[in-house]
Amino acid sequence: MSLVPRCVLVERPTEFRDLLARHGTREQARFFLGQRGLDIAEVEERHLRYEETRARVLGAVPPSWRSATVAREDLDRFLFAEDDVIVVLGQDGLVANVSKYLGGQPVIGLNPEPERFPGVLVTHRPDALADLCADLAAGRAAIEPRTMVRAALDDGQELRALNEVFLGHRTHQSARYALTVGDVSEHQSSSGLIVATGTGATGWAKSINQGRLALPAPVAPELAWFVREAWESPTTGASLTAGVLASGAALTVTSEIEGVVFGDGIEADHLALDWGQRVTIGAADQRLALVRG
Repeated sequence: MSLVPRCVLVERPTEFRDLLARHGTREQARFFLGQRGLDIAEVEERHLRYEETRARVLGAVPPSWRSATVAREDLDRFLFAEDDVIVVLGQDGLVANVSKYLGGQPVIGLNPEPERFPGVLVTHRPDALADLCADLAAGRAAIEPRTMVRAALDDGQELRALNEVFLGHRTHQSARYALTVGDVSEHQSSSGLIVATGTGATGWAKSINQGRLALPAPVAPELAWFVREAWESPTTGASLTAGVLASGAALTVTSEIEGVVFGDGIEADHLALDWGQRVTIGAADQRLALVRG
């Protein structure tokens, strides 16, 4: 780490700010919610608590450090530097949102509402930031390397994700492709394919898995893969529907549709997959450097 790191605060607008952006004024937002039997007071109170927490967090950044802030919707346009310290203030999903744009920078997850957010990735209290920054600067912080998944197209494009990557039809019709896992290949028609890390094993992968596989741990190099609703027909099979990719292994999909590949549910930031194009999915070389303490 350089002598003067930069603290980058990653956040998303509060529900109250979203309402103001959509309706223009507080009164219009209050009327909109009131018509639906909802009270704006609770949303506004959470917003005010968040703003107070945010001010404390920014005040805890060492005075000698540089600082910047970036909203979730601007992550794909923000230029992260090698010496940045990433501070995520918000839901666990924000850590996944930013992870695909990083190259090994340490990430501190701060949970502003532990009564609402599980804290799987945002594991620290906001008041702990000053001590965590001091530990990082002194080189004594505990870093947990979390496995990420990488999808690489045959034209050189690629993306990474912390939870999972999804491959499917761009209009959510049935996806048609040839799936190769190891020495076995099969033409399939399905609702798409996901490949998940151990971090993602508590989310989408868990709901699909339904106890079929022993899912990997967050720091394990293995990945779990699932085919959603495979349809067996005279030309398509349904024998390859789930499995675990060992460390260093990958699966290959050859597209027979105009498809998309995206990570962590961010459909807007996707790779276009044309007919005949091949995508290889496996564990990424880069890992998320999550600061544990």
